[in-house]
Amino acid sequence: MYALVETSGRQYRVSPGESIRVDRLGLEPGEDLVLDRVLLVKDDELRIGTPYVSGAQVHARVLDHGRGKKVIAFKYSRRKRTRRKVGFRHSYTTLQIVGIQV
Repeated sequence: MYALVETSGRQYRVSPGESIRVDRLGLEPGEDLVLDRVLLVKDDELRIGTPYVSGAQVHARVLDHGRGKKVIAFKYSRRKRTRRKVGFRHSYTTLQIVGIQV
């Protein structure tokens, strides 16, 4: 059984027992979360939403928060002595998928 859920403008394929990393959510570790934007559910039969499957929910638990590896954006113009270096670290939340309810 799996489902396709949407959160923070991105889509994730989830199954019970999996853990996924999504954009940072304002929840504490250990809290439960219900994702109700379910686009598709596959169990015995395939249910495709228009755009969402009515009555379908994915239950998840917040495991922890973290930050990704640093990404360096470096701009350089030769012969002009122009250099610009900017670093960025993406914040994320790890979710444990508890179950899928149809």
